[in-house]
Amino acid sequence: MRIAYVCSDPGVPVFGRKGASVHVQAVITALLRRGAEVHLICARTSGEAPPELAGVQVHQITRARHSDPGEREAACQRADTEVIDILDRLHEAGPLDLVYERYSLWGRSASLWSRAAGLPHLLEVNAPLVSEQALHRVLVDRAGAEAVAASAMSATTAALCVSDQVADWARGFAADPTRVHTVANGVDTTRITPAPTDETPTFTVGFVGTLKPWHGVPTLLDALALMLADDPSYRLLLVGEGPQREALQQQADRLGITDQVELTGALDPAAIPAQLHRMHVAVAPYPAGEDFYFSPLKLYEYLAAGLPTVASMVGNLPDLLGQGRLGVLVEPEEPRKLADAITALRHDPARRRQLGDAGRQEVVAQHDWSAVVDRALSFAWRS
Repeated sequence: MRIAYVCSDPGVPVFGRKGASVHVQAVITALLRRGAEVHLICARTSGEAPPELAGVQVHQITRARHSDPGEREAACQRADTEVIDILDRLHEAGPLDLVYERYSLWGRSASLWSRAAGLPHLLEVNAPLVSEQALHRVLVDRAGAEAVAASAMSATTAALCVSDQVADWARGFAADPTRVHTVANGVDTTRITPAPTDETPTFTVGFVGTLKPWHGVPTLLDALALMLADDPSYRLLLVGEGPQREALQQQADRLGITDQVELTGALDPAAIPAQLHRMHVAVAPYPAGEDFYFSPLKLYEYLAAGLPTVASMVGNLPDLLGQGRLGVLVEPEEPRKLADAITALRHDPARRRQLGDAGRQEVVAQHDWSAVVDRALSFAWRS
């Protein structure tokens, strides 16, 4: 099978360390494992391909670098049209069987080209990008972005959204809402496995992810301070980088817990399993909010690593954790309750093992990327 994977978003370095980068690499790896020939069309690579993607042929479009938001938006739309010529050349060299696209704010060429060519096109939608861009960044041409979303959602064979909340948003743009489906994220359960033995001497609470406000790490720091007040042997391992790093370091200084907090900075995806193995409990302390639409990769990684997990009771997280069967749920932005949940797990090794085993079994059975990609591909040739 010959597949063109399209990611025209210049904010996603496809071979980089961001969560979106990890997502792209995971899906392409799963396609390669199925024996597909994958051509990657993208705006930004950020270095060489990781070894598992060495067989992927890369075709780059122009990367918009303008500092002016309006000029950047126009440049992104021009760059997206370059996808058409690349798809034409690939299809002439040997018929493509499928175009798989990661939805980007200004990307519609691949879906329109596929419809004209009579080829199946899958549009993976990871976030309500129009709303997200307007809320967290700058969006000059909102009407234009909405027109692009309507065009892409209507031309695609199937829009595959990572959560029901994202699917609801996508249906607002699709000419045929029945073509919008939910396919949650996954994890590579062969790459991320439980630690061989629990020989780490210090009880370590862990977090993996970008250090941004909507991940709730300040609540985790407050919880750590409460735990350390009763027992100075806790440690916190923050795996990731982001714009909140300095603020978090300042918060740790104010709380007097700097020596108990380790920040690793950005790491390659290949280095994440070893960091997970250093943790005894993993945490997803998302804040409260009605706009929680994520399908957090970190949670799947925690479960794949066999880690007992504590997560906020927001969005779809209770469902993802089996209403508490696979992890402990706590009210968001409540440091005392988060601290109590972690402390209870520390003093109950049997409960930690039970949660870790149950989570691992669940993701192996339901959420390995191979199964997720199979589920996605099943929508490509439906009438």
